[in-house]
Amino acid sequence: MTNRIALYIGLTIVVILALDYALGLGVALFLARRLLDLMNLIAVWR
Repeated sequence: MTNRIALYIGLTIVVILALDYALGLGVALFLARRLLDLMNLIAVWR
């Protein structure tokens, strides 16, 4: 991955999180909770 691609991906994530916060959608919080649930599920298998 080149620096340019990493920069675009990072900027895209920041813009999406900023829009989510500005619009009050709560999608990022939902996805964070689901990711934590997934990590707990995987930790049980370990």
